[in-house]
Amino acid sequence: MLQHVYERASQARYLTSVIVATDDDRIEAEVRRFGGMVRRTSADHPSGTDRVAEVASADSSQLVVNIQGDEPLIDPYAIDAAILAMLDNPDIPMGTLSKRIERDEDHRNPNVVKVVSDRNGDAIYFSRSPIPYIRETGDRPSIVRYKHIGLYAYQREFLLGYSDLPVGPLERAERLEQLRALENGYRIRVVETEYDSLGVDTPEDLERVSQLFEVKPVG
Repeated sequence: MLQHVYERASQARYLTSVIVATDDDRIEAEVRRFGGMVRRTSADHPSGTDRVAEVASADSSQLVVNIQGDEPLIDPYAIDAAILAMLDNPDIPMGTLSKRIERDEDHRNPNVVKVVSDRNGDAIYFSRSPIPYIRETGDRPSIVRYKHIGLYAYQREFLLGYSDLPVGPLERAERLEQLRALENGYRIRVVETEYDSLGVDTPEDLERVSQLFEVKPVG
């Protein structure tokens, strides 16, 4: 699975390099087996963002993208879209992706993180709760609801200082790390994509992804 993520990420036009950051011997050995780049990091990081920041601290890239290793169907065009939104906008410290919600059950599911944005495309809030709340059922057709896709792009200097930002009550309540940026007054640019995240967190997820690979070649 990790190799699929690596190979698809490598197809993104605006990534100059793809590096797997890990503190695990097995993951390091697997990446070396298929010829990928890997960096060993501290085992003490509380989050993936901190792990990515350690790698970024030894690199001169101005933009850094955090791609989850459990996304074997990651769309290279979605990666590029997140990068392009920030490439000529150094005042935007952080970017991410969203996808239209097609099913009502996803809007109600607390495991599906929702996001609402302003007219400029910057995030107003992320939540596990159904946002926006539709008070009048007649307004439902006019409201477009979005799920958050957990891919992040960072300006390097912002990323390096991210772990030093104070954790606020919203992040603690929702258990959503990206709220740290909003609570501390930083903008997050949200780019809409057709890519629908399919992370592999359970044996059932793995079975579903394996079935998709049987009918849809990666590449």
